[in-house]
Amino acid sequence: MSDAGTPSISDPGTILINECVENEIKIFSIPGPSAVASAISMSGFSEKFFFYGFLPEKKKNLINEFQKLSALGSTIVFFISPRKINKVIPEIKINFSGRKIVFCREISKLYEEYIRKNVDDLELFSKDLKGEITVVISEKNEDENNSQKLNESDKSIILKMINNFSLKEITKFINQNRDVSKKEIYNYCLKIKNEN
Repeated sequence: MSDAGTPSISDPGTILINECVENEIKIFSIPGPSAVASAISMSGFSEKFFFYGFLPEKKKNLINEFQKLSALGSTIVFFISPRKINKVIPEIKINFSGRKIVFCREISKLYEEYIRKNVDDLELFSKDLKGEITVVISEKNEDENNSQKLNESDKSIILKMINNFSLKEITKFINQNRDVSKKEIYNYCLKIKNEN
């Protein structure tokens, strides 16, 4: 039913599958080439992933979808055509800062290519890329999962504790009561200790 790729994975194969189900026609899946599986396996990122498919056309919809996707802790995979890649790079940088990214092009073909970058170092492509692109964005790291930052109340408590408790004790106390990374708490305590 397909001359390339796996039917129903971001193509109209779903229509045919649903017709078969409706008409009680047996369906058999024969594993074949899948850009999603190939890209994940070559990325080196977490095998827990969310596959989006093709990105929306309108910028407003794209921004909304990226905001939702950026909240996910897992690896994220999507397809994009080469002529649209430079349009989405600014939004990728805004929404996925601190992560890594791999652009997979022409998977399993003669000009197969993998472009690996840190999202924060991304720049627009100066030359036109050819062939469909599978994009893989790495999972969030542990610090990114802790979205809260130290607030003024936390800092005030640290100032009161700094001379009577160890940095480890203060870090544990603040971390138990607030969803702030231990690394951030410890580094702030260390800074205060060094200033005194």
